[in-house]
Amino acid sequence: MVRNTRKRRTPLATKAIAASAALALGGGGLIWANFYASAHESNNSGQNQTKAAAGQVATIACPDVQQKLTNVPDRARQGLATELANLDKQITEAYARLASTRQAQTQDASFVQNAIVGPLKEKRSATLDRIRIDIQRVGGQVDASGLGALAACTTQSANQTNAGGGQNNNGGQNNGGQQQGNGGQQQGNGGQQQGNGGQNNGGQQQGGGQAGAGQNIGGQAGNGPVAADFVDITKVAANVQGKPRNGGQASTGTFTTSCGVNANKNHNTDNVIVAPGVTNGAHHLHDYVGNQKVDAFATNDSLIADQTSCQNQGDLSAYYWPVVRIQDGSQDFDQNADGGGKEGNVGKILTPVQAQIKYVGNPQSKVTAMPQFLRIITGDAKTTTNGLANANAHWSCTGFENKVQLTEQYPICPQGSNVVRTFAFQSCWDGKNIDSANHRTHVAFADPASGACGNGFKAIPQLTMRLVYKINPPALQNGQVKNAYAVDGFPEQLHKSATDHDDFIAVFKNNLANTIANCVNNGKQCR
Repeated sequence: MVRNTRKRRTPLATKAIAASAALALGGGGLIWANFYASAHESNNSGQNQTKAAAGQVATIACPDVQQKLTNVPDRARQGLATELANLDKQITEAYARLASTRQAQTQDASFVQNAIVGPLKEKRSATLDRIRIDIQRVGGQVDASGLGALAACTTQSANQTNAGGGQNNNGGQNNGGQQQGNGGQQQGNGGQQQGNGGQNNGGQQQGGGQAGAGQNIGGQAGNGPVAADFVDITKVAANVQGKPRNGGQASTGTFTTSCGVNANKNHNTDNVIVAPGVTNGAHHLHDYVGNQKVDAFATNDSLIADQTSCQNQGDLSAYYWPVVRIQDGSQDFDQNADGGGKEGNVGKILTPVQAQIKYVGNPQSKVTAMPQFLRIITGDAKTTTNGLANANAHWSCTGFENKVQLTEQYPICPQGSNVVRTFAFQSCWDGKNIDSANHRTHVAFADPASGACGNGFKAIPQLTMRLVYKINPPALQNGQVKNAYAVDGFPEQLHKSATDHDDFIAVFKNNLANTIANCVNNGKQCR
């Protein structure tokens, strides 16, 4: 069993995580990674001035089946991907029902269990049984009871997600706090808001209600973000740690590829890595640069034959990430679409003003060229319910990047400073696989202290990305946030900043993979 080396978290993201022991099931079947359950971050009032009471159910938390699967027979992986996408769809539908029945929940204490969580468990049980059958059909082994144990979901209330003040995990003061619900009719940036609902219909949002009686969970669509999700970066203590020292065999060069900012608005809500062949498999919208025809049905053959937005025409790699939106009451083209407004991703889509893609080296060794069609996902789109074990979100502001990086909050930047998202991908490869069943165990992060790759993994050029956005600073007033911005995500993840993630498929022509490795190994700065 290959150990899944996770990124060592810096002080910018402490772990409120409960970890169970690892379970190994069957010699040739499924191997389960550690299960992390977390209730971190806040669910106070949002732009639309609503606040879930402390005991109010905020979201649904289900075991992330995909993260548990580290070894699945190749012939079962397509079926597995389809069924995992079904699990995501079931959670999305259950959350939509949760959000639209706030009044019924206040009248019947058993409503959520009987009408939402119970039926969801039944659907998940049937899907998990199909996964078992698919794997056993091709000779894999499955512990049926262990798999079946993942069917049950729980709910998280506002207080379980740390709503309210106190010290945040980023070194600054949390700007949240308890807020009484706003009943009746209310004007806000998102349009007209009415009590007791939870459904977003274009510019009119229904939510709110009286204190303690079924408010939504903030934001323009009623599923975040909230005031506690933001912090004035000028009030956050420095938390950026130094990098490992270079050794004698360090690879110190760089290779920068210029692929644009997605000004041509190449978007879709698919994710060919985690849900191949499934339309709207991501349930949120992605920006795409590099390869221009990436969707759920893209194949290795189609990727190598496609066009690229990169200046270097040998770089047909797919670089994609969830879009950022400004929640100022505005709407975009997908306001009534799957993955967009129908699933709580609302507001005007922001195009980065800069997008830098750079490959860097390893402080302890030379790097091996990336294999063709290598797939890497960095970060975790489900940290609100999974916990922070695989989080790799970094938010900052221009002028502060070398001092402050945030994971669990979005920065409010001072005038003249722009919001920055950065990603540093896993840079150690197992030397054999271009993907893995859970899309994680074939790659790993280098040791944070030394920079070395462990467990026989090989150093590869590390993909880094820096996205810059020009955003008018949100305003925090009396525990409320106006003109919030947020990253797209699964609706039940409540638009938390820690859910930020990035995806990559290596597709190179004209010997570019070796050119990148040579530049990095020889200490050159190449473009």
